[in-house]
Amino acid sequence: MTSNVPSVTIQEVADLAKVSPKTVSRVINNEPLVRADTRARILDAIDQLNYRPNLNARGLASNRSFLMGLFCDRPGDYLSEFQAGAVERCRESSIHLMVEPWDVESPQIENQLDTLLGQLRLEGVILLPPLSDHPLVLNKLHEASIPIVRIAPKHNVSATPSIGIDDYAAARQLTAHLVDLGHRRIGFILGRPNHGATEQRYLGFVDEMRAHNIAVDSKLVQTGNFVFADGLICAERMLRAADPPSAIFASNDDMAAAVISMARKFGLDLPGQLSVTGFDDAPVARMIWPELTTVSQPVAAMARMAADLIIRLEPRRNGWPERIPRHLLDHAMIIRNSTARAARR
Repeated sequence: MTSNVPSVTIQEVADLAKVSPKTVSRVINNEPLVRADTRARILDAIDQLNYRPNLNARGLASNRSFLMGLFCDRPGDYLSEFQAGAVERCRESSIHLMVEPWDVESPQIENQLDTLLGQLRLEGVILLPPLSDHPLVLNKLHEASIPIVRIAPKHNVSATPSIGIDDYAAARQLTAHLVDLGHRRIGFILGRPNHGATEQRYLGFVDEMRAHNIAVDSKLVQTGNFVFADGLICAERMLRAADPPSAIFASNDDMAAAVISMARKFGLDLPGQLSVTGFDDAPVARMIWPELTTVSQPVAAMARMAADLIIRLEPRRNGWPERIPRHLLDHAMIIRNSTARAARR
């Protein structure tokens, strides 16, 4: 059954708020240079009239699609939090966010990209790692003249706007925490080799260890690919070593949770016999026991900023300004119950 209630027009909103339709449009698109009292009056009129912008009409009038892409490699807690932050910002400007997972190992990725870009007109794309550094994806988007914001890229950081945290400094801070607790034999579980954060977190770990004249045993450095299952394998190898570590620094919380699981299997007291740290402060960090000492990064804020950069590029669409913005947001070390002073041997 169809409704006979006529649609509210932008002109009606403008009349009620006593402004021009162009000013209403600026508020709908969350543009600056609108006085606070005027903005409040327009928002009140929108609410009173239950006005809903017609995206098709807006797109035809402005030659815009109001569609933004978020390209990722695999689902997970990080993606969920990032998506929530990006969606919130997009909705404020009546833009739809399309989340597209890509298998970076698939031989079909080029054809799939060509199909997507041929069918949809994206106003911009946010790339999560490791897609932030995927040459094929970057080239295809560049050829299509689609603005890109990259999250935690590893290479050519100045080529596009990028957002992240200082993974190197955060890793040094977390390593210093373990050293201050008396740990000297510390294992490290790497993330994915093609992930920018993997390298920076390991470099931070190594440099902080060297700053304290503590050797890094290569046998205690394993690659877990940011995956729980691989983290289990890495933890088992370390804990079966002739001289096992008193602490393990895992490059994300999933792998840290795997370390705790394997340590339980070995019958170890945590954190009395083994301290464990993670990274990211994902929900799992507070769901396991002991709760994880980790690094928190403002994922939702990073997502909002990434979406905002694309939204504020506006219709000029001539590309980014000459000085490409690189934003490093603050991180925080969260000390919980998974770390303690090293037991004397």
